[in-house]
Amino acid sequence: MLQSVDILKRYFGYDSFRPNQGQIVDAILAGRDVLAIMPTGAGKSICYQVPALALDGWTLVVSPLISLMKDQVNALEQAGVSAGFVNSTLSVPAQMQVLDAVAAGVVRLLYVAPERLGAPEFEKLCQEHPPVLVAVDEAHCISRWGQDFRPSYMGIAGFVSGLPQRPVVAAFTATATRRVREDIAAALELHDPLRVIASFDRPNLHFEVRRPQGSGARGKDGQLKAICRKHEGQSGIVYCTSRKSVELVCDMLNEEGFSATRYHAGLAAGERKANQDDFVYDRKRIMVATNAFGMGIDKSNVSFIVHYNLPLDVESYYQEAGRAGRDGEPADCILLYAPKDVRTCEFLLTNGIEEAPGIDAPTRAELIARAMERLKRMTFYATTTDCLRGYLLKYFDEAAPGYCGHCGNCETKFEEQDVTVEAQKILSCVYRLGQRGRIAGRSMIVDILRGSKNAKLLENGYDELSTYGIMADVSARRIRFILDVLVEHELLFVDAGKFPTVRFTPQAGEFLRNRETLSVKVPKETEREKREREFAHVGKSAAASTSPADLPMDEALFQRLKELRARLAAEAGIPAYIVFHDRTLREMAQRKPSTEDELLQVSGVGERKAAQYGPAFLQAIKD
Repeated sequence: MLQSVDILKRYFGYDSFRPNQGQIVDAILAGRDVLAIMPTGAGKSICYQVPALALDGWTLVVSPLISLMKDQVNALEQAGVSAGFVNSTLSVPAQMQVLDAVAAGVVRLLYVAPERLGAPEFEKLCQEHPPVLVAVDEAHCISRWGQDFRPSYMGIAGFVSGLPQRPVVAAFTATATRRVREDIAAALELHDPLRVIASFDRPNLHFEVRRPQGSGARGKDGQLKAICRKHEGQSGIVYCTSRKSVELVCDMLNEEGFSATRYHAGLAAGERKANQDDFVYDRKRIMVATNAFGMGIDKSNVSFIVHYNLPLDVESYYQEAGRAGRDGEPADCILLYAPKDVRTCEFLLTNGIEEAPGIDAPTRAELIARAMERLKRMTFYATTTDCLRGYLLKYFDEAAPGYCGHCGNCETKFEEQDVTVEAQKILSCVYRLGQRGRIAGRSMIVDILRGSKNAKLLENGYDELSTYGIMADVSARRIRFILDVLVEHELLFVDAGKFPTVRFTPQAGEFLRNRETLSVKVPKETEREKREREFAHVGKSAAASTSPADLPMDEALFQRLKELRARLAAEAGIPAYIVFHDRTLREMAQRKPSTEDELLQVSGVGERKAAQYGPAFLQAIKD
């Protein structure tokens, strides 16, 4: 039997495993269950693909999306691995052909959706030829308290227990809090699993939150256009909350001359697939989409992710942002935040859970409460002045520095300001409203404090409050900023509902009675200097792991190799990154190999790809 490192080199072209991969592979080969939480880009698929080739038998991969199955199987076949999938895109005879190939020992990895596990013909295969390994991808879908609960995942444990011999079960996901991790282990009935919680830190990703004001160049559209111009010629994804926003943003970008397409559940299946292929095959540079797009899209060269609207939770945000920079190259993850986005999110969460079938009233109420708590944490990310990378790492229970030096907040010049008096005025306003048995939203509170002549304000008699106009000389933007800080410090509470309102908390009473002080970090400048970062800025360790250090790269050769890759990919009908990643081409342009043996020393070049594509690339380098 080949050793795991030999398989890694022969089929995938890597000399050694990345952090955590080796111990996961060893555990599976030793017959132990695994629960692995590894961020996007950390190489989860290698952790079950290598054992699948080392074990005597076939491996079942439970995957939630058709697009993921197709991409994974394409990539495996290019690497010389016999793999297949069974889903609704195949005719019944084609499905039976794949199952027969598994029974004959020809197909080593089979990808199916969880709904397929109960199909009679599939059950018959598994009873007569049980898998030796069951890998569960996107395992967070099994948890009711996660962000993507799928009831069909709940049948996996029963399927495994009904097999003639219990296989090793390995569960993988990119994002999971402590509670979700416990749910996964329990729901899948894992036996004393090896638990691996990889670092969520992705040094090549640059996180930033922008708070556009008004319209035009300073509004969201203006900011988005500037980001797309900065990344001209590169691939990016723009996430929007609604289908309508997707349509408007996509049209706006195309009118500005950008190469953009769209993806949301309201499009016909044929158009969704065509648009997805246009993006994956680099025929379109920018994908504007709802969160229906992305899970399982293994496109390595995404250079920027923009969230045009506030995501519903930190888990979803980190998973979506993590689709950038999977090739190890620097990438930007930018959130465009507006306070009104919170109300939209509250509406979507409440309606979505209330309309979900098969959930009893107590569970429904609990799900809504937990969803609102996750939204609150996402809002804190959007409004914090602390290190953004640190905030994300702490959310996933990982120790983090207070300053990373490589996120939008750490690069912004802040000054510490005492906002105690302003905080007292805002809290007093909310308290006075409560004394009258009245409540109001953020905008109304700002209007009261600034002494607005708003008709609704006057009709309600809010101009008679003692706090009316006491912050007339303070900008609305600053009041909203401090109000957000008070919510983050839990001195105020935003009550979710159709019309969210701001309420006084017991902590606020203590704050006022004890005459406590409040200091916050405030940006000194609203427009920060932007600078292009060389890959070396990511850190010596990251750079050393992705390129032969200190070798100069021939930029003209790199472009020539990219053109060759595009032509070969088009001829084969596969995405360009499946031929070779950009990182592999960069290393070729540095090392300039002249023989197949030298080419095999380049990271990402396995024996199958060296034989298939090597002559063309070696000739291009020679030319």
